[in-house]
Amino acid sequence: MSKPVIITCAITGSIHTPSQSPHLPITPDDIVRESIAAAEAGAAILHLHARDPRDGRPTADPEVFMQFLPRIRERTDAIVNITTGGGPGMSLEERLAAPEQASPEMTSLNMGTMNFGGFTALAKLPRLEHDWERGFLEIARRHVFRNTFEDIETVMRRLGIGHRVRFEFECYDVGHLFNLAYMLDARLYEPPLFVQFVLGILGGIGAELDQLLHMVRTAQRLFGGDLEWSVLAAGRHQMAMCTHAALLGGNVRVGLEDSLYIGPGRLAASNADQVRKIVRILSELSLEIATPAQVRERLALKGAEHVRF
Repeated sequence: MSKPVIITCAITGSIHTPSQSPHLPITPDDIVRESIAAAEAGAAILHLHARDPRDGRPTADPEVFMQFLPRIRERTDAIVNITTGGGPGMSLEERLAAPEQASPEMTSLNMGTMNFGGFTALAKLPRLEHDWERGFLEIARRHVFRNTFEDIETVMRRLGIGHRVRFEFECYDVGHLFNLAYMLDARLYEPPLFVQFVLGILGGIGAELDQLLHMVRTAQRLFGGDLEWSVLAAGRHQMAMCTHAALLGGNVRVGLEDSLYIGPGRLAASNADQVRKIVRILSELSLEIATPAQVRERLALKGAEHVRF
């Protein structure tokens, strides 16, 4: 029988800008409200970035994270998963500052350096609310999203070994799976694994069923039975690829980080709208939704009592 499906909700991210949607969470109050609502709708994991509350630009400042992390923990038992990817132009030290201070149960970990084509959004925006947005989006034409072997090892040692953090391994292409296999051979991490297949980002693998099947089969061959896998898909591909994932026995990720829409041409009014939609789809497929307690057991998490927020 299929295991209950783990739903992750990525609340705000660092790629979309305020001009793309009035519903994008910006302030700590926004992020708290959206996180609680997403958890109540069925998300067991909340994947969190931070933004400067003045103008919405992504920030790695631990002080901003600490304006919302304790409040989320007080009001839900959902698992908090903090980014280590940060945003374009951030150094690894900046990206690690908040998770090292907060010592969460989970963080993301990107498994390879890549081009990341966020600049395509510029052509679709009739106006920009903030001056920083144009330069931020254009930097993707020349910016490389850096995650070297040394960077990955650093995150694994400082967070995984140092804080008993478990990782959402974000794999944007097949080669990233082999990078992860190398790290396991080097004894830098112990299963179970939680691998997030990231589909549809310009610079990574496409959001196509054939590509997903190739990723799943490769991961299963490399990692065997110690694997929990999930799918996120960018933009219009979000719900379709998540549905494919669930039918194949995987888990799903939704949220405004990955797509600003709830349907063709319709902006999502909230993260919870997307969670409720995927819950309805999964329920109609006779699939159960995993609780935070079930996820903690399946992913061998250290427990909320061991975080520092």
